[in-house]
Amino acid sequence: MIIVTGATGNVGRTLVRSLTEQGHEVTAVSRRIAPPVVPHGVRTVIADLAQPATGLPAAADAVFLLVGGDLMMAGDPAQVVAPFADAGKIVLLSSQGVVTRADSVSHGRAFAAFEQAVMESGTEWTVLRSGGFASNSYAWAPSIKATRTAAAPFGEVGLPVIDPDDIAAVAAITLTQPGHTKAIYELTGPDLTTPRQRAAAIADAIGEPVTFIDQTREEARAQMLTFMPAPVADTTLDILGTPTGREQTVSPDAGRILGRAPGTFTDWAQRNAAAFR
Repeated sequence: MIIVTGATGNVGRTLVRSLTEQGHEVTAVSRRIAPPVVPHGVRTVIADLAQPATGLPAAADAVFLLVGGDLMMAGDPAQVVAPFADAGKIVLLSSQGVVTRADSVSHGRAFAAFEQAVMESGTEWTVLRSGGFASNSYAWAPSIKATRTAAAPFGEVGLPVIDPDDIAAVAAITLTQPGHTKAIYELTGPDLTTPRQRAAAIADAIGEPVTFIDQTREEARAQMLTFMPAPVADTTLDILGTPTGREQTVSPDAGRILGRAPGTFTDWAQRNAAAFR
């Protein structure tokens, strides 16, 4: 049996479906789960990992542990990991910021603390350090639908964002196949794209023009603070505006594990065009 936390998110939902299709018994864990979100027959547990979790299986073959923004900033890593200490393996979705933004309270120190807790849990482990998600572009969906506009800062700065379905595919492999114990993988997409290019890719996907609007850092920060803690917003803006060389480097890890190149942002936009129409 495999436990998937964050089971209703962009990575977790795909991972639950993939593992179920492969014939694995899955328990989906999230703070909110509506029945259509998970496949029929998947056991669901509503739990906030920031609190002492109840209803979790006593043991599991493997656990996919996702640390969201609120949990990352407020959760006690040892308390969050403790319920899974008897699992056969923990695969933690962490952040590239552990190495590229080591001094950041959010992307660096907070994720590093969770990595340490997993590594000290006594179970086998794998750490997936991801760069930015292609699905962050869902933030444009309301404005693209309403006015065919997409606003973002740093419109000409490129980053190798990764399709969350590829993260899920890597997670499925590391959860179920041997050879990944005590491994740390850095996950990126196959090429650099700028916010302006991503908006153009969405425009192509929906067959309608989309006007890109350059935001100032201050405008973007005010918008981000409506749904994320300030330290997360500030470090995110640092990455978007002044990425390090490593943050702009395409990692070979996803392609090597998947046995194929990870998908491009254009692939992601075409597959998710309905969200922007």
